[in-house]
Amino acid sequence: MTTLGTPLSPHATKVMLLGSGELGKEVLIALQRLGVETIAVDRYENAPGQQVAHHARTITMSDPAQLKALIEAEKPHLVVPEIEAIATPMLEELEAAGVVRVIPTARAARLTMDREGIRVLAAETLGLPTSPYKFCNSLEELQAAIDGGIGYPCIVKPVMSSSGKGQSKIDGPADVQKAWDYAMAGGRVSHGRVIVEGFIDFDYEITQLTVRSVGADGQIVTSFCDPIGHVQVSGDYVESWQPHPMHPAALEKSRQIAKAVTDNLGGQGLFGVELFVKGEQVWFSEVSPRPHDTGLVTLCTQNQSEFELHARAILGLPVDTSLRNPGASAVIYGGVEAQGIVFDGVDEALRVPGTDLRLFGKPESFVKRRMGVALARAADVETARTNAKQAASKVRPRVA
Repeated sequence: MTTLGTPLSPHATKVMLLGSGELGKEVLIALQRLGVETIAVDRYENAPGQQVAHHARTITMSDPAQLKALIEAEKPHLVVPEIEAIATPMLEELEAAGVVRVIPTARAARLTMDREGIRVLAAETLGLPTSPYKFCNSLEELQAAIDGGIGYPCIVKPVMSSSGKGQSKIDGPADVQKAWDYAMAGGRVSHGRVIVEGFIDFDYEITQLTVRSVGADGQIVTSFCDPIGHVQVSGDYVESWQPHPMHPAALEKSRQIAKAVTDNLGGQGLFGVELFVKGEQVWFSEVSPRPHDTGLVTLCTQNQSEFELHARAILGLPVDTSLRNPGASAVIYGGVEAQGIVFDGVDEALRVPGTDLRLFGKPESFVKRRMGVALARAADVETARTNAKQAASKVRPRVA
């Protein structure tokens, strides 16, 4: 039996989110609906999640001393990493000492915070199909890896980054220096290390949302959402839809791969597993042990969104991954470099049939910063995609 307390009381169930962007904000809202006391932590003040949480804290989460001091002061029951740039060895230390439970586990947070840990786990430990890859510490090593078998075209990514930052495709020798420089600028932490991957000629890419939750018998059960298709530009998601049509054999392989990875990582919660698909072939790409940006579409497609699923799973509650209706999402970029922007055209956007908006409330806008998302539900995915893009295009951010 799961018992939940009352917020701001001595018996409160307290959950701390490390990272409070737009995805964290939705998790916090889902937790608050269940009467959980929430603590939103970020590296800057007034982050989206901090605007809705019971408590807002601003620290450098990659600093072990700051992270330890905050957790020991707040005494949360659960710590939920929502970004990669966190002092995960400190989380492992605190979890081992019984100070706190980390979601899904501190080990999972460490392995998935950089692409090296999770790729070695998937390809070498679990033997899952992946693209050919090499890790490189310098421009010279990158060139040698390409010449030594990776070949052109290939993809270069920092070992630690989020939302595709620092990721680029190399089509020939002239692109190598530029790709290295871009990776160095885009990494969350200055590692000076990249992964170069051979290019897979895939038909499409999906996100397989996978949930590890507590079943009626007290054992962990794995359940899956319908596959999410998406479009990426420069490694960053710009559009997603659900369900994505798949060959039954490919869907089965996708779920086998997702279960193998998440079983190894362990714990409870929702995982976003990214996969490449060509016909009936499936390759593992990446995994996030938390809600995924492409999964914003679930706010309008599922009976329980990915954020509600994550909240319920980490609290030990039952989950429902069923689809309610087809839908799509389309990103709204800032378009300008400014603080405290305003949004015109919100009324026009919401006149598009079956649509909704999430404006994230980020205090500072950049040209390519995700400031909101348009959502559309429809009888079919094609109509939903059209309507989501139309609604997104009508929202016009500008300097106040």
